[in-house]
Order: sequence, then structure tokens, then C-alpha cells
Amino acid sequence: MRNPSTIRVVTNKWNGEAHWEFDTVPLGIDDHGQWLGVPEGTWISRPGVGFGAHCDQVFVVPHEEWWVATFYFDWPKRPFDVYVDICTPPDCDDHEVNLVDLDLDVIRGVHGRVWIDDEDEFAEHKDAWNYPATVVEQAVKAAENVRRQLEGGRGIFEPALAREWLARLVQRP
Repeated sequence: MRNPSTIRVVTNKWNGEAHWEFDTVPLGIDDHGQWLGVPEGTWISRPGVGFGAHCDQVFVVPHEEWWVATFYFDWPKRPFDVYVDICTPPDCDDHEVNLVDLDLDVIRGVHGRVWIDDEDEFAEHKDAWNYPATVVEQAVKAAENVRRQLEGGRGIFEPALAREWLARLVQRP
């Protein structure tokens, strides 16, 4: 049974296949979006695979954007500093965030390099699953905008901002 004080994140693929799901702790909302905490050990799963979050993370659902982002901070074994999933604009309420993952990811690695990942998967799925032209256009535009913001550490990707939200996660009762 799910904890009523959490917000469930549910992602699917365009063809309707289930993708990642996990519970988050609501941290608050600001001008950038809704900030959610993923405490270390949180079960993150998709069909066929699951694992406990290796460290405390902060997940943000921006207002009316075509992406969501996870911030990993300075944990020594972190896979990335920031991982951004390009997706349909998330549908949020007090209990759940739903989105469709559109394959493209924008990543800032642990050494600061920023890149767009899974362009091959995006190309394959846009044809196989018939992404509408407007979805393709918005996904590509979002990936490029996020890449530029991540490279510059600007706006929502200014490192101190996510650290403030991490502090809320680790200081909660």
C-alpha cells in the first residue's frame, strides 16, 4: 500500500508500455516547478528491473515544459550530476505525476560534460510508434534548450537551487 503523503511518479512510453515508477516526497513548489525528493533506498522500478535509490536525489517537474530532471549532487558513486528526461508535459495532481517518456535524455556527467543521449532510440521510436510531428518538434526543441541551460548552469539548472531543495529533503522529520 502506498504512503498517502507521497507523490507517485508514473512514466510510460508512447506505445503505452509501462516505464519507470517511484514514490517521492513533496518538497514544495516555486517559480520553476514542483520539487520532489527521492530519499536513499526509494524503490525505483520498471517492468523487469528495480533497485533502491543509491543516494538522496531531487526530482523536479517544471511548469509546462517537455522534460523532468533528477539532480544527484556529490554522492561519490553517482552515475550523473543531472539527468533530464525529455517527455510530454507532465500531468500532476496531489498524488501522482504522469508523463510519457520520449526517449531523449540530456545529461550532465560527473566531470561536467553535457550531452543529448538516446537520439538513436528517439529516431527509431518516432517512426515505429508514429510520434506526431508536433511531438517530435517539441521534444527536439526541449532537448536543445535543456542542453544549453545545463551547459550554462542557468535557471533551474543553477546548482545552488537544487541544493536548497536537497537540504529540505535531508532536514525533513
